[in-house]
Amino acid sequence: MISAPAPLSTALTTLLGIRHPLLLAPMGDTAGGRLAAAVSEAGGLGMIGGGYADPAWLTQALADAGTARVGVGFITFALAERPGALAVALDADVPVIQLSFGDPRPFADEIHERGALLVCQVQTSEEVALAVEAGADVVVAQGQDAGGHGRPDRGTMGLIPAVVDRVGPSPVVAAGGIADGRGLAAALMLGATGVSLGTRFLATSEAISTVAEAAAVVAGRSDDTVRTQVIDLIRGPAWPAGYDGRTIRNALVERWHDDLAGAAERREELHAAYQASAPDDHSQRPVWAGEGLDLIGAIEPAAQIVERLVAEARAALADAARILSPGDPGR
Repeated sequence: MISAPAPLSTALTTLLGIRHPLLLAPMGDTAGGRLAAAVSEAGGLGMIGGGYADPAWLTQALADAGTARVGVGFITFALAERPGALAVALDADVPVIQLSFGDPRPFADEIHERGALLVCQVQTSEEVALAVEAGADVVVAQGQDAGGHGRPDRGTMGLIPAVVDRVGPSPVVAAGGIADGRGLAAALMLGATGVSLGTRFLATSEAISTVAEAAAVVAGRSDDTVRTQVIDLIRGPAWPAGYDGRTIRNALVERWHDDLAGAAERREELHAAYQASAPDDHSQRPVWAGEGLDLIGAIEPAAQIVERLVAEARAALADAARILSPGDPGR
């Protein structure tokens, strides 16, 4: 058992009222109430994955979180089609709403008027500008290293300081390819005030994932992943231009990734086969996973992951401080 580490305080922890600068990425249909509650109770902030804005699913997820203090994240272009899901979250008095993949401005006033903080996830300069205009309280900078949906352009390492320079002094959270305490420490050195983790929390006992999915995350390596549009083309729903998703390669991806035109021609047939496949048939179904996959070696409780990441980050930062110390014998 890892003893609970001392708080790691940043501007993010002060703003959100949490012990550690660590957020659960709101992975749609995977980050449910139990997982979000576990991350929050361990000192981070758990975010329920509201995804495509299904009010019924979200209502159950909020119930599953019990009395834990959790936030909710939405795919913004889907929320525009089902805005009632935002009311479900705000009526539950969640303290934080995250909007990703779309224009947050139409929802910003309602979120702030209801007393919640607005977190905007960005990947491009244009999205940073929209987040600033929306009055985002926190900006999540997601690099193409991330698992799941996003943009294929900019890596996490270069994106974080660029966004920090654009939006300071607003807190910036780093996302994409981060799966251990070294990643948290590195993000802080780049000017971020915390991190948002998805793939690392997919391999937890509280995540909504199939046994086969969790096993694939543990067994997989970052070289096994690829950014592709073919999953969304075949299964739906269609995503706006410029977005794709990073997933572990499977038979479906291997066959059609380099032949999108052919997949589009046979889309009706391929979609029917996809829908007929079992939920745990990951030769067809995606396992969304990022480039931090090499750092995941076991399915663990979420609290244990939080505690270890914070302890590792504190150790990495202490090592860096010793390197810079005039009395360091290694100089």
